Amino acid sequence: MPGGFEFFVARRYLRAKRKQVVISVVTAISIIGVAAGVMALIIALAINNGFRNTLQRTFLGATAHVNLMEKEPGTGIVNWAPLAEKLRKLPQVTGVAPTLYGEVFIAGPLRSRGAILKGIDPDSAPQVNEMLRQMREGSAARLKESGRFPPIILGARLAEETGLLLNSVVTIVSPQGELTPIGPRPKYQSFRVVGIFESGFYEFDQAWAFTTLHAAQQALSLGDVVNSIEMKVDDIYRAPEVARAAEKMAGPELAATTWMEQQRQIMSALRMERAVTTITIGLIELVAALNIFITLVMMVMDKYRDIAVLISMGGKRQQIRNIFILQGVLIGAVGTVLGLIAGYSLSYLADRYQWIRLDAQVYSFSFVPFEPRPLDGLWVAAIAILISFLATIYPAHSATRIAPAEVLRYE
Repeated sequence: MPGGFEFFVARRYLRAKRKQVVISVVTAISIIGVAAGVMALIIALAINNGFRNTLQRTFLGATAHVNLMEKEPGTGIVNWAPLAEKLRKLPQVTGVAPTLYGEVFIAGPLRSRGAILKGIDPDSAPQVNEMLRQMREGSAARLKESGRFPPIILGARLAEETGLLLNSVVTIVSPQGELTPIGPRPKYQSFRVVGIFESGFYEFDQAWAFTTLHAAQQALSLGDVVNSIEMKVDDIYRAPEVARAAEKMAGPELAATTWMEQQRQIMSALRMERAVTTITIGLIELVAALNIFITLVMMVMDKYRDIAVLISMGGKRQQIRNIFILQGVLIGAVGTVLGLIAGYSLSYLADRYQWIRLDAQVYSFSFVPFEPRPLDGLWVAAIAILISFLATIYPAHSATRIAPAEVLRYE
């Protein structure tokens, strides 16, 4: 292991002297290169983590961990109540909620537009779905109100585009209307807006509306049926086990899907983006390693006489090797520390003050989320220092091959 002598000499060699300005400049460039690579990688990983975690939190807050549905579209799940009670007794299941989805048109003062009407049980739905906890106006508890018009909760963007306000009356048009002698007729039903939610995810806020299960059944002209039974589990990564158990209990006509299957494409894309970003930005570290290599080669050429003197005075060749290895590692360590400080600081500030704004209609986010993880800093620092160490091997080895007699012959 390098001792105090090697560390002392390595640190002295890194200090600038008047005739070593070029070496000093190249050393500074090497430190900046390492710092830039580490900083860029930390920021890129923070952005990737931010998008992945935000998407996952939003999806899990808006959808269930496990959904039990019909394998083929039909009349819906008829005997859903006894089945829901059985599902609540499964291990790891913390909440079960019957739901009914349907496409409708919402007629507002400004314009009409399509939406997804979701009927829920106000008592059991909060155990599974967290979206209605993010209310901008009104309260999810008002879904239990009874009156002339059934209650409904709209997404924030949906309310803005249709011009609907809290406590206003809205007309819902369902294409699944009643059959008449002249054919199907759309179903019209009025609702009162008792709340407006804002999840932060544009697609949900623009297209979703919540009402009671009974009101949704009436609006869609259906009987006492549901088309999905949602389940929440205590460990999201054990959702596949719960899905298999639910399928076995429900029978061959129903199938269970998990949140992993619903998000497979986007999560796979983010994993690929993370790998490509790591490799691409990692090239900056290779450039910095090349600068360290050049710095040490120039240092060895400049210190031929010093090395010869040290060896002739009893210095071991292993000590000479350690001196130049320590130089490269010191450059890498200083650059890594500066890069980590800059990367984590910029990530924190960019997320806190939302520096990078986005068009929510295009990206579903209003700003770029940054979520740096301490574990990323550890492996990024380890790789940066390892690359710096590898860049020192050849220059350090060439320094040990100097013959003192040849160098000092004419001194």
